[in-house]
Amino acid sequence: MGVTKQYLRVAPGPVFGVVASQKSNILALPGDASRSVRCAVGACENVYIWDLVKKEKVLSLLGAKSEVSCLAKSPKTDDLAVGYYDGTIRIFSLSTGQSDVTFQGHKSAVTALSYDANGLRLVSGAKDTDVILWDVVSESGLFRLKGHRKEITKVTFLKNRDLLVTSSKDGYIKFWDLGTQHCFYTVVGHRAEVYGFVLLRDETRLVSGSVDSELRVWDIHYLTAEEQEDMKMDTSSGPVAKKRKLEGGLTETDEGQEDDESDDERTEEEKANDEAMRILTCKKVGSVMRQGRERVVCLTSDPEEKLLLCHGTDKHLEVFELPTEEGLNKLRAKRIKKLRKRHLDSGEDVDTASVTIKLQDEIKRLDRFRFSAKLWSVHACYDHNKELRICALLADNRLDIAVLQHANHKAELSEVSSLSQAGHRTEVRALSVSLDNATILSASAEEVKLWNRDSLQCIRTMSCEYALCSLFVTGDRHAVIGTKSGKLQLFDTSQGKLLETVEAHTGAVWSIAPMPDKRGLVSGGADHEVKFWNYELTSDPTQTVQHKVLTLEHTRTLKMDEDVLGVKFSPDHRLLAVALLDNTVKVFFADTLKFFLSLYGHKLPVTSMDISSDSTLIITGSADRNIKIWGLDFGDCHKSIFAHDESVTCVRFVPKTHLFFSGGKDRKVKQWDADNFENILTLEGHHGEVRSLALSPSGNTLVSSSHDRSLRLWEKTEEPLVLEEEREMEREEEESESLLKDGEEVVPGETTEEVKMAGKKTMDTVKGTERIMEALEIYESQIAEQTQAAGGKAPAPHPMMVAYRCETPSDFVLETLRRVKPSDLIGSLLSLPFSFVTKLLPILDELLSGRRNTELVCKCLNFLLKIHHGEITSSRAHIAVVEKLKEHSVTAVQWQRDVTAFNLAGLSFLKKQLEESKSVTLFADATSKRKKKKRAMLAIK
Repeated sequence: MGVTKQYLRVAPGPVFGVVASQKSNILALPGDASRSVRCAVGACENVYIWDLVKKEKVLSLLGAKSEVSCLAKSPKTDDLAVGYYDGTIRIFSLSTGQSDVTFQGHKSAVTALSYDANGLRLVSGAKDTDVILWDVVSESGLFRLKGHRKEITKVTFLKNRDLLVTSSKDGYIKFWDLGTQHCFYTVVGHRAEVYGFVLLRDETRLVSGSVDSELRVWDIHYLTAEEQEDMKMDTSSGPVAKKRKLEGGLTETDEGQEDDESDDERTEEEKANDEAMRILTCKKVGSVMRQGRERVVCLTSDPEEKLLLCHGTDKHLEVFELPTEEGLNKLRAKRIKKLRKRHLDSGEDVDTASVTIKLQDEIKRLDRFRFSAKLWSVHACYDHNKELRICALLADNRLDIAVLQHANHKAELSEVSSLSQAGHRTEVRALSVSLDNATILSASAEEVKLWNRDSLQCIRTMSCEYALCSLFVTGDRHAVIGTKSGKLQLFDTSQGKLLETVEAHTGAVWSIAPMPDKRGLVSGGADHEVKFWNYELTSDPTQTVQHKVLTLEHTRTLKMDEDVLGVKFSPDHRLLAVALLDNTVKVFFADTLKFFLSLYGHKLPVTSMDISSDSTLIITGSADRNIKIWGLDFGDCHKSIFAHDESVTCVRFVPKTHLFFSGGKDRKVKQWDADNFENILTLEGHHGEVRSLALSPSGNTLVSSSHDRSLRLWEKTEEPLVLEEEREMEREEEESESLLKDGEEVVPGETTEEVKMAGKKTMDTVKGTERIMEALEIYESQIAEQTQAAGGKAPAPHPMMVAYRCETPSDFVLETLRRVKPSDLIGSLLSLPFSFVTKLLPILDELLSGRRNTELVCKCLNFLLKIHHGEITSSRAHIAVVEKLKEHSVTAVQWQRDVTAFNLAGLSFLKKQLEESKSVTLFADATSKRKKKKRAMLAIK
């Protein structure tokens, strides 16, 4: 076997330039006396926590490959649930910044998340139309609810009842009973997609938003036990009503036909409503009109439910007032007083019953506030001064913070400030790295930013026109920007100001390149011209103290027949390459500008090109998705590579090598070897089209920019990379992905289409199944060695038992089950073959008899008996094991319950002693809340 060529691996580095991605919602985190108001936002695959007073990032929650799609905060703890576009849900701790819990159940992007009032359960909705309930404490999925037909837009728990409310783009709002796990009521009054809703007035009023300017208001009435019985009586009297219709003139045949037709015309929602009449009623009471005509994007209320906030796809935030019951009663009394005063002279009686509160009084429009850009998400919270802080996520990579003051039926938005310094408003189209590798320049449609390479902090921001290309001038104290309007803008980077604007071209300046002698630059534009510029020092007439400033002087022009898309000097200053709109690259002699070579072969225009440091190779990337490698001696094409799945946007040679990087609209950055034409590495991380690449002079750092407004660093490491191993890893990933695309697993015992198992098949569940099967095989081999051992001598333990520090084979099986993640345990047991299930049941019986980890063992036992009930009960061989399990499981659970009760009694005794000795009431707040809740429940009964 020959010696393979080795390379050094390029690893992903930090991400910067993103304030907040416009893919997830914003969460305002309340402040206190020691900590100011913060907000959590998604930033590509990460979550950033911003301090809104200091305007700095205080915490970063690092994700994996997929982009953040949804956020939800636990009401009781510092946990933050993060949903991703691949359907994964991770729970982070804001105190440590770490994530220990991962839920995998959705097949597509998570679009809605919500905690219950105690923060013990989490519900999620996704684009796959499923709603999944998760147990945060046991770190496992409970069940999956299927009923909606399109993407889920919002999910929320009811605080005082074990109910769930969901909305979807199918136009329905559904109420779910979590005890019976079914949908018992469906609101069908919407004509199009439902994009959100909010529950008000102790969850007796529901306001929903759709694609129009109408906010529909619904009154929720929870039926008492007597009303439910009355509903049952009314339902049972249905045939009597039909009989009355029959007596009114219909024949029995007609009546029968009418019944058949009505049954056919009844929809599933109407049938669900028939069931719901026994639980609650939801009646539309009216509508509130918004001023905006676009669809509702966000509909929320402040924490005290005094204000209703709503916005669409425009720049306006609409605020509605929600008066309290006391305020409404005062308003009604005031109107009665006016009515009595009006009828006092006439002597007529006043009908006070006719004085009612209208819907416009309950939801009253206050004002409409305009922001500087389109709104994507809004959230409100109170700070320690009891001021209502509005946190707005804008569509231009910016956060706006304001104080909303509400008094005397008026609202005012004050103290508006923006958090925008850490990113561009539009995508970055040009990147450059300084010669000393200390500064990174990024340019977009409105500004130029300079970033410190070590801290990745923005150190300069300068306004500019729409930038298309950029470069650092020799000495790194100046930079030149080529704009879409045909100008060259010269900046002083040390002072952060614009020195000169030159009308260089009549069309867009698509490319600028430095001269190898560092005395000037060359520019190519859409006006079919290539212009040469020299750096000159002139006196600044605006300064009283005369000193020299840098300027650009035009020296000569090369006219072409097509738009110039790219220009590049060879490092030896011998040749000049010009990429044209006619899909060719013309090569000229740099001194005389005489034509030398024509490189043709691309089917679409060349978007980027670069020349190697030894001036022997030129690479061209085109919109036809190909990269061609040419020799500059004779203009021969060495290789044409199908590089990206979409257009190639940029190519760059690594200095002093024949390695090069390419970026494309397929969101990937790839590393290539121009000598053997191989793809060395594929760097994935961007969530939008890769627009530009820049390499440091040393070649150890790569900077890339994307349509997602993020800037990413890629660092060369000392880790060797072997191509054969890399290809093998890629093949394994493809095989694992194809293994997981078998569709939804069929679970025995699931008889309804409305409820399914929460989890899904993943690589973690497959690996968990393999580990359990391996542990059972080791268990059998150890038991066999123990029975065959002569003289009572114990055999040597298996190396895996030694690694897990287990003394007996049953302990090893238990440790294997314990090491499987709780969120993957059910999926791993589901994939376990029945032959291994029969081996596992006696081991579980042994563990229960020894009362070891009763909770985990009973969880595994109940699930296995549920899904394999038919096979187990149909064979007499399993009867003895099942009888033992029945006896030992009851005994173990009773023992566990007694131990728990004993520990609770002991803790209560210690608490009482501590309170008596120190005269301090522990857990006073929690105790008072518990007593209030108990009194409220007694009052309801």
